[in-house]
This record gives sequence, C-alpha cells and structure tokens, in this order.
Amino acid sequence: MTKSLIRLTTLALLSTVIAASPSALTTAYAAGSDTPSSPPPSDQKKGSKDKKHNETKPDDRAFLDGYRAAYATIYDKHDYTSAITQLKALKQDDRADVANLIGYSYRKLGDYKVSQAYYERALKADPNHARTWQYYGLWQVEQGNRDQAQYHLNKLASLTGTNSAEYKSLADALAQTPGTGLTY
Repeated sequence: MTKSLIRLTTLALLSTVIAASPSALTTAYAAGSDTPSSPPPSDQKKGSKDKKHNETKPDDRAFLDGYRAAYATIYDKHDYTSAITQLKALKQDDRADVANLIGYSYRKLGDYKVSQAYYERALKADPNHARTWQYYGLWQVEQGNRDQAQYHLNKLASLTGTNSAEYKSLADALAQTPGTGLTY
C-alpha cells in the first residue's frame, strides 16, 4: 500500500511539474530519484535567440511521454518485457534513467547478466544516479554479494543520506537473512 502511494504521489508530482513548466523538466526521474540524468540532446545553441527559452522540442515531449508510458508499464502493470521494448524504442539506452529501468526490468525477468550490463551503463552515464546505486545494490543482494551491496549502500549514504527511500530500501534488503531467496 505504501509503495503504491509513493509511486502515485511521485507520478502525480511529475505530471504537475511537466504541465506547469515543460522545459523545467529536461529529464525524467525514476521512482523518486533525486538526481537527474543528463538532459536530452539539444540542437539549440547557448545564446541563440531564435527559439523561445520555454519551448519544448517535440523530441523532448516524445521522450518524456515514452518514458512515462514505460515507467507505468513497469510499476503499474509489471510487464517487464513490454517495458524493455518501450524503453529501447526511445533510443536513449545510454541515458542513466533509461538504462537503469532496462536493467531493473531484466533483473525482474531473472536475466541478471544483461541486467548488470545495463546498471553499469547507467552508472557510466551518471555515476551519481542514486536509483541505479539502489537497484544495483538490490541486484547484489539477490546474487549473494553482500559486501558489494554494502558498498552500494555506503555510496547511497554519501549521495542521498541515510533517510532517503533509496538508502532505506537497500538497507532493509541487507538486513534480511542471507540465503532466503528474496527478490527485490
């Protein structure tokens, strides 16, 4: 119930921000992540006065719409295969938010090797992407790599503090008895 409420609140907040000022959001946040990934590529040069400052390019809007649809497919429908297809269709696999959700989807499908590759791709794109550190840490717990999961938890503490949802989620997973076969 609490997770659903958090997800709905996050989605509602994201929708409000986009509706209020589309150009203020140049990147999508994944499930409450406090750190944005790099913005979509822009063909507008700094200092150019040809375009309005608040104008949202059609490609940006298409990206955000596609990302939100994939996000809903993952968290509302739990249809990870379809979400992977949707996310790859965005042609932004090297963007931290996108790569992280692809990695998450593969992890949920049990393809840990491919999942790991996407988590590493996300961290290469944004080494401070908190949601990726969390999800990759959960991946480590599921694989029995508790020392590595602890490393991820320490990284989250330095990025978000110990009161963030990302930190608490990974800390809770690490507190579970090893070998219980739990997935997160």
